[in-house]
Amino acid sequence: MALNPRFVQADREVIWIVGASTGIGQALAERLAGQGASVVVSARNAVPLESFQARYPAGMAVPLDVTDAAAVRAACEAIVARYGRLDRVLFCAGVYRALRATGYDLGQMLQHQQVNYVGALNLLAPVIPLFLSQGQGHISLVSSVAGFSGLPQGLAYGPTKAALTHLAETLFLDLRPKGLGVSVVHPGFVETPLTRQNEFPMPFLQTPQQAAEAIERGWRRGQFEIHFPRRFSLILKALRLLPYRWYFALVHKGTGL
Repeated sequence: MALNPRFVQADREVIWIVGASTGIGQALAERLAGQGASVVVSARNAVPLESFQARYPAGMAVPLDVTDAAAVRAACEAIVARYGRLDRVLFCAGVYRALRATGYDLGQMLQHQQVNYVGALNLLAPVIPLFLSQGQGHISLVSSVAGFSGLPQGLAYGPTKAALTHLAETLFLDLRPKGLGVSVVHPGFVETPLTRQNEFPMPFLQTPQQAAEAIERGWRRGQFEIHFPRRFSLILKALRLLPYRWYFALVHKGTGL
């Protein structure tokens, strides 16, 4: 059963992808623009955004730091000024640094919080009232399987992704009765500049293009949760159901940490 209005025709939608300069966001922007969608791309790095707009004139490049609430609001207003509406937004901005408690770094903890979570809150501030006034719209938040439960080296990253999942669940409960769509994306390991920092083998590693295809497929099916690759995400879902005694032992054994 579809929990959200289905994504049917890309060429009828204005889609804002925040975090579109690399990785999943960039791949999804290319995919949707190729289908005729009016895709607005945002990120801090303006160069790839301008290149995207040059190739897809129906789109729009809006360089943006998601930690700047006023700039996010101004960007949303600029999009509506050009297109008259906004149909779908994907929050894909994020930072990742491997961190363990033995090397606790308050600066890294707070940076992850400000970009990965507060950045999403800054986006929601103008988008929710806009979608409510339109009577339609879809909010999609990119979380991670790393947010399912605590994992070694995820001290800064994991909690912010868990917060995004919780946020999406509550948004869905509040906004579905208003006719709005909400989805949460739980990727496993995807080949991006962020994951290239990892010094350990990444099981079931996917390309950004595979991730983009999975997100679009989830939207078309009207799913609330979009998780991939399923072989990996289902294993992690099963692990979090175990008693902590078993969970901690298996994680220590599986990671060697």
